[in-house]
Amino acid sequence: MEIGQYPASSCSKEHQKIYQEWFALADADGDGRITGPDAIKFFGMSKLSRADLKQVWAIADTRRQGYLGFPEFITAMQLVSLAQAGNEITQDSLKRDDLVSLNPPVMEGLDALLAKSKHLVKRVDPEMDGYPQEQSHLTNKWFSSKSSKKIPLTAVTSVIDGLKKLYIEKLKPLEVTYKFNDFVFPLLTSSDFDAKPMVMLLGQYSTGKTTFIKHLLRTSYPGAHIGPEPTTDRFVVVMSGPDERTIPGNTIAVQADMPFSGLTTFGTAFLSKFECSQMRHPLLEHITFVDTPGVLSGEKQRTQRSYDFTGVTSWFAAKCDLILLLFDPHKLDVSDEFKRVIGSLRGHDDKIRVVLNKADQVDTQQLMRVYGALMWSLGKVLNTPEVSRVYIGSFNDKPVNESAVGPLGKELFEREQDDLLSDLKDIPKKACDRRINEFVKRARAAKIHAYIIGHLKKEMPTMMGKAKAQQRLIDNLPDEFAKVQREYHLPSGDFPYVEHFKEVLSGYSFDKFEKVKPKMIQAVDDMLGYDIPELLKNFRNPYE
Repeated sequence: MEIGQYPASSCSKEHQKIYQEWFALADADGDGRITGPDAIKFFGMSKLSRADLKQVWAIADTRRQGYLGFPEFITAMQLVSLAQAGNEITQDSLKRDDLVSLNPPVMEGLDALLAKSKHLVKRVDPEMDGYPQEQSHLTNKWFSSKSSKKIPLTAVTSVIDGLKKLYIEKLKPLEVTYKFNDFVFPLLTSSDFDAKPMVMLLGQYSTGKTTFIKHLLRTSYPGAHIGPEPTTDRFVVVMSGPDERTIPGNTIAVQADMPFSGLTTFGTAFLSKFECSQMRHPLLEHITFVDTPGVLSGEKQRTQRSYDFTGVTSWFAAKCDLILLLFDPHKLDVSDEFKRVIGSLRGHDDKIRVVLNKADQVDTQQLMRVYGALMWSLGKVLNTPEVSRVYIGSFNDKPVNESAVGPLGKELFEREQDDLLSDLKDIPKKACDRRINEFVKRARAAKIHAYIIGHLKKEMPTMMGKAKAQQRLIDNLPDEFAKVQREYHLPSGDFPYVEHFKEVLSGYSFDKFEKVKPKMIQAVDDMLGYDIPELLKNFRNPYE
């Protein structure tokens, strides 16, 4: 099964029309989502056991969003139909060839309910691409609203909605008060929560980053350039769109429905080297790729970049679900800039995968030496005791060069490619879990930031010698971090980079900082300790 493929495509048009009527009936509030309580009422008509329905929901809500959209609803109905016919329900049930001709399940009492609500159901022709749309745009108003009114709990119909509500009510006030957005990450927008999972490719020039994306898509994307010289001279986001086109960086950064507004902080020099490439493609419905310029090797070339390359990669790293570091057998040296780029990925070690590409350009004996040299180089850069997972292969459309690697090498490459593809296939499934993970990481970082700012404010004199005191605090910042750590019992690994923090601090007057507000900190602690676990409990499998 292809990445993220849904049985909406494995369902006849006739059955889609039937399922559309059913979906409209089950979706009581008309928001394009069937939540747990909706499902319990509707699926109960199938008369399946609770254990069967639990399995149906688990497979249909594969991304653990806490609700079913229309494609997932079709999946659920097909699984119910199979269960009623006495089949065992597993993930492999969706790979059956007879799904297209599979009749809708028997739902007791459904015809009577449909007859009652016939006048309410809006008929839409599936050929017109008229699937019931999820109304995520309703939550956009939460972010634009200037009033600080509480968001009603009834408006929350998914895990992501719940995170948006918690962010606006509990975390954002803390971030704004202590200027977290100036020091660490820009404030979040609705599109940051709704964005598709992203995969970023990093590596020195001509290691096959653009070719790798082309290989996965099985076609080129608009604006792709491939060659032995440094061809990709810009950051390119490859995403799903209605037609094939490229959109300039300045345009994409101001679009409210795109998660790239935070890039405006890097200025016009960067935005002129940033573009979005859109095309219709089934894979891009589920994953967005970020193609990056080749990392340069010379110090002179690095200083000629007109924008903060390391800062930009760090920004994308925080947004991405997977980061692929590409090497080829002839470019194993880790240049100064590449070392800085890998250093900027600190805190995202769980997302990094290393790919030794173009491995069929050397024979088996050389490949062993190359692999050893690569691990040695990485050991000096990735400061972790664990060994990184390295995928070896030749990720392009050409057949493997069997004359160089032999039949054993060919088999190895195919296995490695399958492993990497299964890693990519898991991304859409884990997207919701990853959002929660990043949200919790951000909340912890914001809390530590608030403690640091409050501490610096407290250390300032009330009357004389403010400028001297401020300079002393900046010069002794590592010691001040240690004081904060001891006072509030915080882990040292969660503190920000001293040098970067010093740089941003120098533009502020500490006297204007806010003191630590225990109520705000407590609100974030409550959110982490109670609200998020409660949210996950509310939107777990309704049959658990």
